[in-house]
This record gives sequence, structure tokens and C-alpha cells, in this order.
Amino acid sequence: MSRTALILGISGQDGAYLARLLLDKGFDVHGTSRDHEAASFPNLTKLGIRDRVRLHSAALNDFRSVIRVLDRVEPDEIYNLAGQTSVGLSFDMPVETYESIAVSALNILECIRFLKRPIRLFNAASSECFGNTAEPANEETPFHPRSPYATAKATAFWTVRNYREAYGMHACSGILFNHESPLRLGRFVTRKIVATAVRISRGSDERLRLGDVSIRRDWGWAPEYAEAMWLMLRRDEPADYVIATGHTISLEEFVALAFERLGLNWRDHVDVDPLLFRPSEIACSQADPARALRDLGWRAQTRVEGVIANLIGQEIRLQS
Repeated sequence: MSRTALILGISGQDGAYLARLLLDKGFDVHGTSRDHEAASFPNLTKLGIRDRVRLHSAALNDFRSVIRVLDRVEPDEIYNLAGQTSVGLSFDMPVETYESIAVSALNILECIRFLKRPIRLFNAASSECFGNTAEPANEETPFHPRSPYATAKATAFWTVRNYREAYGMHACSGILFNHESPLRLGRFVTRKIVATAVRISRGSDERLRLGDVSIRRDWGWAPEYAEAMWLMLRRDEPADYVIATGHTISLEEFVALAFERLGLNWRDHVDVDPLLFRPSEIACSQADPARALRDLGWRAQTRVEGVIANLIGQEIRLQS
């Protein structure tokens, strides 16, 4: 019998890849946006699945809107990938960020509790919750959020855990480290780097302006992280997991690898601009995803070199 999945935030990178995965596994897939009739859902179109997904309008910070769509869809599984996604933007829009992430998560959980249906919930948490990590972070590492985005994600994480423990709900969070794909918006730094590097390799004389290139991150491949989300809801006992590659490099190394792959020296084309530094930045983000391998059988297959190669290949096709 086909199962029904509801993806909140289906228009984003993760939502699109997860929708494709669930369709391939035989799910009846539904998704939401604030106004689905006005939205174009380009990522679903790029993956060739736009017509295979049923779309609904929902404002997740409005309890009545959430319960209406849950009652209409009657999902077996919900994947909460919605909310403001930019750390940098969250410093300019802290209230909207908090409402779109933390308040929305609370509404989803309360609606599930109110409906009294055996719905399984996956919530997308973030490595940003950890702040700086002197050692690789695992599921027991304390949170130290350093941005409005991270604070909102940490609030949602603890709300999910509280509902799981207090009400016996099958609800869990994936603590997702950075993961990239060609579906990323141009304002994300990895897409910005790759797109600019490809244009320069084709003769553009522009300069790439970046902020602090000493920051260190664990970058993975987004389609693989969608599989981890699905695997988490297969477990009979819900639990939270760190989802990452376990391999961290600096942004400078990322830039150097991207330009080198195109036959360029990054130092000839990049300017570090202090105006692009964030008010409060995470210097180093490291992960220990051992529990995901042990319990889920999940391991990231694509490390940062492969991520860069994939991004460049797609960008070349887009600019051709």
C-alpha cells in the first residue's frame, strides 16, 4: 500500500531531492508553499517531477493553516524542511527567521498531537546549532548557537525532542551539516564561488568578493542527505542524528580547489572584503557522523572534491 509523505518546504534544494527520492520509493508525495498557485517550483521542474507532486498552500506560522493541510493530506510522514535558510540573512531578519523556523516547528508538532494520528516527523536541524567545534560534534555535543538562524534551529530541535519524550511522538531531528547541489540559490557562498569561477574561466574579468575565507566547514552532497532523512523515519525508535561527511576544510581550500579544477589560481581573481564578514561567525564546524553509520547504515559517499566537481560540471552546462 502506498504511503503518503508531506514535505514542508518542498520548493527548496532539500525538498526537491527528497521528493524525487520518495517518489522513486513509491510514496504519494505532497508539498507546501505559502501560495502554491503563485509559486513556480523551479527545483521540482529541474528534476522533472513537478507534475508528480501534489501541492498545497500553507503558512506554517499559522496553526489553523497547518492543521488544515494535515487534515486534508492525512500524511503518514512529515518532513519539515521549511523556514528561512540563510545564516547571513538571519542577522537582518531575526524575528522572521525565528517565526519561520521555531514557531512553525511548534505548530507542526502541536497539530500532530491534536489530530492524534500516528504520523512520523522529521525535522531539519542544523550544524549551526553547535557553534564552534574544537572537536568533531556528535549527538551529545552541547549547542552554542551564534546567529539568529542557529538560535531558531536550536529552539526547534529541543521542541521536537520535548514532544517526543513528553507525548511519545515519533519525531526526530537530523542535525545537518553543510550540503550543496546545483539547486542552491546564487546567494549561497558555494554556488557564488563556482558560478563566478566558471565565468572567469570563460573570459570574464570580474573579481570574486568573499568574506572570511579561514572558516572551516564540512561540505556534503545534498541528494545523499535526503536519503538520510528517509532512513531516520524508517526506525521504530526515533532518535536524532548528526548527518555529515566527517571531513572539514577551510573556505580558502574550497575556493582553491574550485579554481584549480578550472586551471586558475584563485589568488589572481579573489578579493577578501571585511564588509562581508558576519557579525558573529563560526570559525570551525566539524562532525562525527558515526552514529548514523552504526544505526542507519548511512555514510556520505561524496566528499568535498566530488561536490566541487559536480557543481562545476552543472554550472558549465548552465552557462553554455
